[in-house]
Amino acid sequence: MERQKPHRGLSRRDAIKTATAAGVAATIGPFFHVTPARAAKTLKILQWSHFVPGYDRWFNNTYTKEWGKKNDTEVIVDNINLALLESRAAAEVSAQKGHDLFMLLMPPSVFEDQVVPMNDVYAECEKANGKAIELGIKSTYNPKTKRYFALSDSYVPDPVNYRTDLWGDIGMKPDTWDDIRVGGKKIKEKTRIPVGIGLSAEIDTGVAMRAIMYSFGAHEQDEAGNLTINSKNTLEALRFVKGLFEDCMTPEVLAWDASSNNRQMLAGRSSLVLNAISVTRTGENQKMAIHEKIAVAKAAKGPVRRMGLEHVMDCYVIWKFAENIPGAQKFLVDYIANFKEAFLASEFYNFPCFPQTVPDLKQLISSDKKAVPPDKYAVLEDVLDWATNIGYPGYSTAPISDTYQTWLLNTAFAEAATGAETPEDALKKLDTKMKAIWAKWKERGMI
Repeated sequence: MERQKPHRGLSRRDAIKTATAAGVAATIGPFFHVTPARAAKTLKILQWSHFVPGYDRWFNNTYTKEWGKKNDTEVIVDNINLALLESRAAAEVSAQKGHDLFMLLMPPSVFEDQVVPMNDVYAECEKANGKAIELGIKSTYNPKTKRYFALSDSYVPDPVNYRTDLWGDIGMKPDTWDDIRVGGKKIKEKTRIPVGIGLSAEIDTGVAMRAIMYSFGAHEQDEAGNLTINSKNTLEALRFVKGLFEDCMTPEVLAWDASSNNRQMLAGRSSLVLNAISVTRTGENQKMAIHEKIAVAKAAKGPVRRMGLEHVMDCYVIWKFAENIPGAQKFLVDYIANFKEAFLASEFYNFPCFPQTVPDLKQLISSDKKAVPPDKYAVLEDVLDWATNIGYPGYSTAPISDTYQTWLLNTAFAEAATGAETPEDALKKLDTKMKAIWAKWKERGMI
């Protein structure tokens, strides 16, 4: 497949800074070796330890095993904690050595200069499986360079998860952000059970704050990629989160990690969280009675629109220094063609970026044998009407990814919520930092 000339992108210094900012050391999880007899080639894959364990069992022990036999390839899969993905990617870039296929959970546009363009892979996938969804394209394509820097096989919906008993007791449903603030306050005053939306340096907070911003008409950038964070809409969103924190939440959200909202909801200590269906799937699979009290709803509506994000965006990259680039490309093309198996193995967690691969998705999610009620997940059938990419209404470009990975929005909202800064000053600081990021990537010719 076509190779393109390298551009200047993430430097060794940036890679080391990214690893340091993550505050974690790169580690490797358990290896799963799939060894066909006398395999001629090797394909090394790194991805996260899935929140649905059954997916990893299928991927590591069934799918890659069968694919390896058909393609005379030893497939090695490493699974690591999601919090380590960015630092591990930076470490591999710094060393110029690592895996052939690397999956990240958010658009990896800062690595564009370090990866093989996926233009031809997308073309082959679309030829066999129809067009990819806009969410997938906007998360993996740079309109400036005309390159796909990753291929997204799937996205994960990020609905509202709420306690039907608590919200029913006050006679409300969390349909809008105003409902969440008013109803969340009533429930907290009555039961001392708070709303659980993170305000810390982790991915769920980054997604939740953007969901609020976008529904309030605030954005990091416009459709053309120009910085637009300094707006009255962003200020309104900051003021809203401050009120939400003061009325409905508790300080523990300031130190949450990505799994804290799952644990709090299943422990009965949150009235509402924003999360994937991993919350209820965990309850169902572990036979926790509380899962029957948790309902799933569309993203909340704000003053401007109803809009949320994907909970995570699966994005595969192939490093330029990968040892088996053709094998990695073929694996992705074949994986997309067989994506329905992945959708079922993930228990409806991973939704397809090539929708024709799961033509009966609506029928499947409308009646689930584990869910109570069986149509609990049917609300996700029109998720693409209320979910968008990071960087909306533009593409998930390098400055968008850079801002996300350094938690600038998370910090600004937390500072405004706690009173460490006024919303006005938090916005001013945020705008200054984001201007520097935009200037850096413009100088590098990436926007």
